[in-house]
Amino acid sequence: MGLSKKDLSRKKANIRARMAELEAKARLDPARKNRAVHDELDLLRKKLAEE
Repeated sequence: MGLSKKDLSRKKANIRARMAELEAKARLDPARKNRAVHDELDLLRKKLAEE
C-alpha cells in the first residue's frame, strides 16, 4: 500500500527541515572536516530529487 498525499508532503517537509539544519552546519565547515554532515546532506538532496 502506498503513502497518501499527506504522508508524502510530510515526508518531504521533514527532509527539507533536516536539510536546512545540515546546510547551516555545512556552511560552518567549508574544509569538509566533518564528512558525515556533508554525506548526509548529499543523501537527503538525492532523496528529495527522486520524489
